[in-house]
This record gives sequence, C-alpha cells and structure tokens, in this order.
Amino acid sequence: MKLPGQDAIARQADEHLVTHRVKLPRKVVEHPIRQVAKRLSVALVVLVVTALIVYLDRDGYNDNAGGGLTLLDAFYYATVTLSTTGYGDITPAGDAARLTNILIVTPLRVLFLIILVGTTLEALTERTREEWRLTRWRSTLRDHTVVIGFGTKGRSAIRTVCATGLKKEQVVVVDPSSKVIDAATAEGYAGIVGDATRSEVLKRAEVHKARQIIIATQRDDTAVLVALTARQLNRGANIVAAVREEENAPLLKQSGADAVITSASAAGRLLGLSVLSPSAGMVMEDLIQQGSGLDIVERPVVKAEVGKTPREITDLVVSVIRGHRVLGYDDAAVGTLELTDRLITIVRATPGSQIAPDTRPLPPMPRG
Repeated sequence: MKLPGQDAIARQADEHLVTHRVKLPRKVVEHPIRQVAKRLSVALVVLVVTALIVYLDRDGYNDNAGGGLTLLDAFYYATVTLSTTGYGDITPAGDAARLTNILIVTPLRVLFLIILVGTTLEALTERTREEWRLTRWRSTLRDHTVVIGFGTKGRSAIRTVCATGLKKEQVVVVDPSSKVIDAATAEGYAGIVGDATRSEVLKRAEVHKARQIIIATQRDDTAVLVALTARQLNRGANIVAAVREEENAPLLKQSGADAVITSASAAGRLLGLSVLSPSAGMVMEDLIQQGSGLDIVERPVVKAEVGKTPREITDLVVSVIRGHRVLGYDDAAVGTLELTDRLITIVRATPGSQIAPDTRPLPPMPRG
C-alpha cells in the first residue's frame, strides 16, 4: 500500500538525480546501446565469414591434434586468429591456405580489431570529451541570454528574440524537467536541468556573465525567488519576467526584475479589444507576432534624423528613449531628436528591419 505523497517524493528523488546536469545541443545520433549492438553484429559476421573461408579450404590446414578440420575447428581457428591469440595448434599448411590468410583473413583480423577496440575507446573517451566540451563552452560564454522555463511563454520569448538576430549559441535554457531540456537542445539551445531558485544551478548557466535573463516560470512565487537569486548573482543584467497575476508584478519588480509582463491580464485585454473592435485586435495580434506584418523595433537615431521631431521621421515613432526615460512621441520634453536617443518604431516586417538592439556576437559553441 502506498502512503499519501509517496509518488511525489519519488518524483522529487528522480528530479534530484538529474539536478545541475548540463546538456549542450548536438547532432542526432543513435542510442549508444544500439551502436554497440550494431558493431558487435558486424564483428560476429566477420567471425562467421572467416570460419567459413577456413572450413571451405580445410584440407590446406594442419591440426596438431590429428584428423581433418571440422566446422567447430574452423570457428575455433577463426576466433583465436582474429583475436590475435594464435595458439598455433591449427596452422595453414598449403599454399592456397596461406595465400588466403594473407589476402583475406589478415584484413578481416584488422577489421575485427578496429570494431572491438574502436567501440571500447569510444566508450572510455565519451565522458572526457563531454567534459572538455563543457569546459570550452563555459570559457567562451558571455553576454548571453538565460531563459528560465521553456514552456509556451519561454519558447515564444526566445524565438522572438532569436528572430531579431540573436544566435542560438547565445541562449541557455534552465528547466527542472529533463524532457523539456531535451526539447530545448533539439532546437539548438544549451540546457541546464535543475531548479532555477538555487544559486548553484544559475551559476552553471553562467548567469553572472549573462546580459539578459528571461523568467517564464509556471508559478509567480517561483518567479520571485528566481529574480531575487539572479539579481544577487548579476547586478547589471536586464531581467524580464512574466507573472500570471497582476498583483504580483510589484513584488517581482522589488525582487530585481526590470520589466514584468502580466500574461493573464495581457491576454484578457487582447480578448476584450477583439470583442470591442475585431480589426484593432487583429492589428495588436499582428504587432505581437514577430517577423510578419507589422513589428515594433528599437533602433538608434541616425545622423540624418538629428534635429527633427518624431513626427518628421519616415518611420512611425511610438516612443523616444532618452537616457533612462521613455518619452511618448508627443511629449513636449522630447523636442527634437538627439544623436544619443533611441526610437521605438512600428515598421513593416522585412529581413532588413529585424534589428537586435545591443547584440554582440559570441564565439561559436562547440558541437559534437
């Protein structure tokens, strides 16, 4: 009989076993057991072929035990010959048998050893190679993006950012589910299996060197703890978080988040807007979807635009970023544009208009 909560305890124990595990994206390969089975099958075929070759030419072999070679003797000779043991009790005596050993059995012996030794060496060096790959990856990782939670919100957020030019090698996903991390690595992102509220897990994701952190957890209280931990490890990173309830947004900002998105209320407003004005709802949905129709982009002011008002710019200016202030396009404090300003504009989505603000390339992550 199971006690109450026994299943939950078992699941926590299983998750604890995979905590802190780092997974890098890699090419899809067969399961190791399947690879070994295939190699052993090839080795067995080589053994059988060699035994049949010896048996067909059995009259050309000399057996110290006396008598002719049987099929069992042929397999015995093939085994000790391919494994380079060579007891010498059965030897090729005729010219044809010796020529067959030179031209056929010896290449089969080399192939047999390559299969067995290669499988052994690969199994022994796999962990060392993976550790070296992880070390090299950590040494080149900086100014990257850490995504906490790879559910619907996390996936959409990182795909939107990557659509503007961020490379997948610059993204690290943290999630407690091993299956979710497998899905992330399959898409080309590096992954950390673990609880993001723990500092050692975030350190494995190199949060202290990250430029921006996206928090898209399933629970608001978890998001608060992650924001506190991440801000403690990295004072300068831009932290953006999503919460379900609007009342938790101020708490998350106090915890260190620079921007908080309330997913439930945002979806509700879009629903309400679509009811009142379906056309306006379609426009808003178009703006939300990255890379199609209309897009909202942030870009610097070019020299030709200095001294002009936001209304005189070709693009549709929504806001002007001056220093640490975000000013409306019609704010009297804007006046004319300055070279140090940045503009938030609505543009028609084209490959040339996809701008990733403050994105710097990183060294490529090793692939194995």
